[in-house]
Amino acid sequence: MPNHSRRRITFMLSMAITTCTMFSTIPLTLAQSPEPQKKLAQIKQSSAANKQALAHYTSLEQQTISLKGDVKKTQQFQVRIGPDGQQQKTELNPQPPPQPSGRGLKQHIVEKKTDEFQAYGQQIAALGKQYSQPDKQAQQHGNISMQPNGATGTVSLIIKRYLKPNDSVTMVFNQQQKAIQSIQVASYLTDPSDAVTIAVQFAKLPDGANHVATVQVNGVSKQLGVQIQNSTYQLI
Repeated sequence: MPNHSRRRITFMLSMAITTCTMFSTIPLTLAQSPEPQKKLAQIKQSSAANKQALAHYTSLEQQTISLKGDVKKTQQFQVRIGPDGQQQKTELNPQPPPQPSGRGLKQHIVEKKTDEFQAYGQQIAALGKQYSQPDKQAQQHGNISMQPNGATGTVSLIIKRYLKPNDSVTMVFNQQQKAIQSIQVASYLTDPSDAVTIAVQFAKLPDGANHVATVQVNGVSKQLGVQIQNSTYQLI
């Protein structure tokens, strides 16, 4: 092969490799944009500070489980933060479980379904609480983008692969108050086919501490919902 042909082929290969390298680095560059990471760090710092402030309070948590829109169970808990930073919950006026009607095999089936229903409700409720604690979660992310919300003074952080592959989290952050306003989540339990949606709303106490006001968790496939309401905050 003539020398000029070899040089031409070598040049074309070099250009192709360079072009591929440039395009392959674009997603990584976008994912590592410093501004969204900076906002996420502010959110985690703010959440950790609020958790410390809330350790000086007791509160009332009401948890309501519904199936296909019908309320099946309601519980109330007195809640405080323990020395280890974890919630300590005491159920108020616990009710004995209802006795299923029927005997024998029918009763056994009803009891089994009730146990499954309650276990699933506990699982999605726990998942909802995981997503509502940004100070603990989201150490590594695959993709973070940020969208300003105009004159409201808030920004939205859209985070992919927040806790699980293929989940999506949108956090609305008030830049002036340095506080989260809401979190919207599309996630799942152990399998993506078992979709779970989560909506978290925050509110402020008179001293400025920001807290989770409501968490609505929906297990889509089973049409089961869990609503958690936090209220009646009192200084210890």
